[in-house]
Amino acid sequence: MTWNKYLQPDLNLQSSVLSLTPDIIAQYQLKGLVLDVDETLVPVKATTASPELQDWVEGIRPTTKLWLVSNNLSDVRIGGIARSLDLPYILGAVKPSVRKLRQAVAAMNLPVEQIAMVGDRLFTDVIAGNRLGMFTILVDPFLNPGEAVRSYPIRNFEVLISQLVGASILPKQKLTQNKS
Repeated sequence: MTWNKYLQPDLNLQSSVLSLTPDIIAQYQLKGLVLDVDETLVPVKATTASPELQDWVEGIRPTTKLWLVSNNLSDVRIGGIARSLDLPYILGAVKPSVRKLRQAVAAMNLPVEQIAMVGDRLFTDVIAGNRLGMFTILVDPFLNPGEAVRSYPIRNFEVLISQLVGASILPKQKLTQNKS
């Protein structure tokens, strides 16, 4: 696989993880989600999940297996978030390494193609998920209040580098809206 393919998400929500609905998950025939934590689910200094995130997890949980996989090493912080969501978690993933992602996939007991890696970073979450053969979903980061007005330099740098190697954060597939 070439670098541009590693950096290419299957789906770019262009909004927060909270917009990932059970309908979208079903549309892509996904049965499991591996979720990054920092800035994917919560701002970087948060120690518990917001009520909105708790509601989102409860809406997804009936049809989808969920695991948290974080590069963060703080069991106090990441464990607290995981406990507030009642979800299993893995620390110190060192993404884009796939070793700890494999542990979550194995624990879900699902084919890797039915599991999505969901994260806000191209160089960690998307690369790791693509290396393992997972469906990859890029979401906009959750930032602390007041930070949203600043630029997001890490993400901007990742987008620039991905474009230089021929990748795009545009999704491989277009999200189709169900019209009912």
